[in-house]
Amino acid sequence: MSEKRLDEMERGEKGKVIEISSCGSLRSKIMEMGIVRGAEIEMVRRAPLGDPLELLLKGYRLTLRRGEAANVLLEVD
Repeated sequence: MSEKRLDEMERGEKGKVIEISSCGSLRSKIMEMGIVRGAEIEMVRRAPLGDPLELLLKGYRLTLRRGEAANVLLEVD
């Protein structure tokens, strides 16, 4: 297994959240969306210009800006 930031993941790749590196309100926003330590995330696709990212998390689809996704570290298969 290796580590990757969420914004570096490829389409169809899956990983488990191991760290959220931001702090303050951005960290709270990310966690309120369900992106918490141990959560499993799949990269569904990127918008045509690479931003935002569409993710599959706990059975629902979520979009996240690339800059926000850069704060999430995952352990990937």
